[in-house]
Amino acid sequence: MSDSEEDTKQNTDPVDNAWSLKIPAFRQEDNPHGMVEESSFATLFPKYREKYLREVWPLVEQCVSEHQLKAELDLVEGSMVVKTTRKTWDPYIIIKARDMIKLMARSVPFEQAKRVLQDDIGCDIIKIGNLVHKKEKFVKRRQRLIGPNGATLKSIELLTDCYVLVQGNTVSALGPYKGLQQVRDIVLETMNNVHPIYNIKALMIKRELMKDPKLANEDWSRFLPKFKNKNISKRKQPKAKKPKKEYTPFPPSQPESKIDKQLASGEYFLNQEQKQAKRHQERSAKQADAAKKQDERRNKDFVPPTEDAPSRKRQAEDSSSSKVDVKALKAKLVKANKKSKS
Repeated sequence: MSDSEEDTKQNTDPVDNAWSLKIPAFRQEDNPHGMVEESSFATLFPKYREKYLREVWPLVEQCVSEHQLKAELDLVEGSMVVKTTRKTWDPYIIIKARDMIKLMARSVPFEQAKRVLQDDIGCDIIKIGNLVHKKEKFVKRRQRLIGPNGATLKSIELLTDCYVLVQGNTVSALGPYKGLQQVRDIVLETMNNVHPIYNIKALMIKRELMKDPKLANEDWSRFLPKFKNKNISKRKQPKAKKPKKEYTPFPPSQPESKIDKQLASGEYFLNQEQKQAKRHQERSAKQADAAKKQDERRNKDFVPPTEDAPSRKRQAEDSSSSKVDVKALKAKLVKANKKSKS
């Protein structure tokens, strides 16, 4: 077996960590004949980006010309166009150039956007506008992703090695493919009401665990923070809740019809005059009952209130006060007479 065959066999073996694989560089010698047909991509940009794009467009043309591409800026239509030429030898570079002008249309500066032309750098434009229906919630969650003074966004950038820009209804990310995957997960979970701090903590813990070779083949879930949704429904609960009936496999009995009720009470067999007399009797009884209640309500103000019976203690005090001490009164009178004589 030759060396080349051995190398081929080694390359086809399963890989433990696919992210560690290096992508082989694509050179001009790999495609000496160039492209067969011309390809082009156009992207519209908002009016407020026109001034910036006009300033940096010479740099954009210079950058794409290194890869044998052409770039055009149409200020009338408000569009950017990238095209291949006959000298273009890399078939995928036109896709990379398309991503670059897309990022520039989404307010990414040219210095960052041109990095996407590198082989190991990709981009991802995440649409977040339709993930939350209420505008107030959407603004709050988008602000939560940015954080105070952009601190949360900066920490995401440091942990994922990606450039992240939140603009309008989209989040633009630019960096290595593994980092882009992590950024997308964080953004989508944030818009689904999971605070980004949980994912940032998880990424920091994973980074530390990767340094320990003993934990390479172990489950890391016990080290990662677990998010529990504590949100309680704000829907108003009814005051009187109906108790749940016990489950029975049999269907409920059929409710009685009007004829069934009349048969049970005997009303069904009465003639028209008897039915009218019965109805009249019920109505008069009802009216008499209502009149009685109304009289009671009117006479309620004229009913004398009930007086409380005097308590035993009070009765004892009254009886003790009514008794006169004769001896003490006699002594008092004698004393008074003495004073008058003297």
